[in-house]
Formats: sequence, C-alpha cells, structure tokens
Amino acid sequence: MEKRHKIFIAINLPAEIKKELGFYAEKYAELPAKWVNKEGLHITFVFLGDLTDVELADACEAVKKIAEIHKSFNIVLNKVAYGPPLRSGSGQAKMSPRFVWATGEKSEELSDLKNDLEELLLEKISFRPEGRGFTPHITLARISEWEFRKIEPEERPEVDEHIDLTFSVESIEVMESELTRLGPRYNIIESHNLKE
Repeated sequence: MEKRHKIFIAINLPAEIKKELGFYAEKYAELPAKWVNKEGLHITFVFLGDLTDVELADACEAVKKIAEIHKSFNIVLNKVAYGPPLRSGSGQAKMSPRFVWATGEKSEELSDLKNDLEELLLEKISFRPEGRGFTPHITLARISEWEFRKIEPEERPEVDEHIDLTFSVESIEVMESELTRLGPRYNIIESHNLKE
C-alpha cells in the first residue's frame, strides 16, 4: 500500500512571536488543555490531507510557483481567546471551547495568497478547500472538553485578551503532520520564500 503523508501549507512564526505566545501556557496552566510546544506554533493556511508521494511533489511545485509571484507582507495578531467562535444565530447551547487560539486580522495579501494557492493546487491534486473567508489563527492549546465541562461555569478561566503582535511573512512552508505518542509533530518538507 502506498505511503501517504498528512500535508498542509503553513506560515511559520518568528522565534520572538513563538516566545510571546508561549507565555500563555504558563498564564492559563490551570486549564485542562494540552499546550502546543512553542516550536510547533504555526498558521495552517491550506489543509491538503493525506497525499501520495506524487501528489506531494505536485503540491510542492504549486507552492513554489505561487510563492514566486507574491510579495512578503505583515500579519497582525490581535487576540488570544477560546476557539472556534460559535456561529451567531445558531440557537445552540453554549458548547465547550475546543482550543485556545491566537487570532489575527484578515488581510487582502493573505486572502489573495490563499486563493491563488488553492486555485493552482486544485488543478494538481484533489482536496477540499475551506471555501470561506480566512482569518489567521494559531492553535495554542487543545482543550479536554470532558474535563472542561466538569469545571463549574463561574470557575472557568476567562480567556479573552487583546494582544498586539506584528510579524512579516517572508516564506510559506509545505509541512507534514506526524502523530507521535507525545502528540503531533510538524516537519517542514519544503520552504519557499516570497518575492522581495
């Protein structure tokens, strides 16, 4: 049986941003959550799923082409909060959050890059694009919903902070997620610099 790779396209974070975001694991240590190792913090840009070696090679080629025509740009991170947000008007009972996220501002450069990437990738491989506006978010922690529900609502930590972190996106990476006993490990397959 052909080996498959769990692949996604990501924006990796500069060391100083990872360090700033790593602080929240200490601040909210009482949360029943598994915190992402700060070295693994990234923005998943396009999730491609399980790819064969041939599909992976095609994906790498597509990312390289798109990186060559897009300029570097800034991302502004403005909030640390529970995620994902509940859709308004859904009438659902308030569900337990699944993550602690750092979220950022939408930007034209980010949307254009994502759209161009998805368009070219769809010509090469089969995957399911998200098909909705993209707000950059970084998973800081995965919450144990069962443990979270056992905490009295008034005793649950309020995670809702405004932050102001800006960094420059100079490259995009093709990454593989490998499940290990210690949780997912992320490996960079290829990194492609954006235009100066």
